Amino acid sequence: MTAATSTLRLGTRASMLARVQSQTVADAVTAATGTPVQLVTISTEGDRSASAIAQLGGTGVFVTAIRQALLDGTVDFAVHSYKDLPTAPAEGLTLAAVPSREDPRDALVARDGLTLGELPPGARVGTGAPRRVAQLRALGLGLDVVPIRGNVDSRMKRVRGVGEPGDLDAVVLARAGLARLGRLDVVTESLDPLQVLPAPAQGALAIECRDGDARTRELLAPLDDAVTRACVAAERAALTALEAGCSAPVAAYADVAEGEHGPELFLRASVTALDGSDAVRSSVTGPAAEAARLGREIAAELLDRGAAELMAASR
Repeated sequence: MTAATSTLRLGTRASMLARVQSQTVADAVTAATGTPVQLVTISTEGDRSASAIAQLGGTGVFVTAIRQALLDGTVDFAVHSYKDLPTAPAEGLTLAAVPSREDPRDALVARDGLTLGELPPGARVGTGAPRRVAQLRALGLGLDVVPIRGNVDSRMKRVRGVGEPGDLDAVVLARAGLARLGRLDVVTESLDPLQVLPAPAQGALAIECRDGDARTRELLAPLDDAVTRACVAAERAALTALEAGCSAPVAAYADVAEGEHGPELFLRASVTALDGSDAVRSSVTGPAAEAARLGREIAAELLDRGAAELMAASR
């Protein structure tokens, strides 16, 4: 085979969502370049354990084995849920592309088609993310928020009327994952970011390859979306400056609109106590080209308002 048509090997987790995400990227690469792509399944620590993510060490449990396969040359590139990536760069690897992201909001899947406001006090709501636990408790609705693990299907089956036997009244999941799995029909409410602010990089994918692999970088370049990359850069810069990982109760969401002097980025971020008793919030606007600076700026504001103490109390 020639260099132009030789197959690229894409490393992916074994979960249904990971494989769907990876296949979508594989198809996009082939459509854009004519290059065939083969999926290579890799088992990660996060997939093998039923323990809570925070107990496994938090950030990185889903990506370490895949990154090692990249460095070893077992695969040519990898697709990650961007919010699962550690904030520190990986030596020897590069972020080759950030495709246009799905709707980053959280989604409620509840019994009887209920919305969040319609759930009665004491209703059991399951979620795996400390950020969601904290923000749901902060709403003051009297909900019993239950930490859960498992893939999308196993979580939804715990909802009464969605799966039997159900022990929960609702679960909160990333809307993007349900969209990619073709399961938006089960969503009873897409949660307004004013109520529940998404996780940094939620809904976005990160495509990594080796630093020195110029051919693969060139083949992946057409998939990059500049707006998504800027938004995620701002959100992740805030997370980095807060010295928090994906298991911390930190939320950040950016979007870009055309301003008077070019594209402007609007970033919101918050840190919420795990019991919902307190929170600090901030927002900032500036040039999209200065996304990382805006992320650092908003983190500094949150720290000035007590974010470090809230995160420490949540550990």
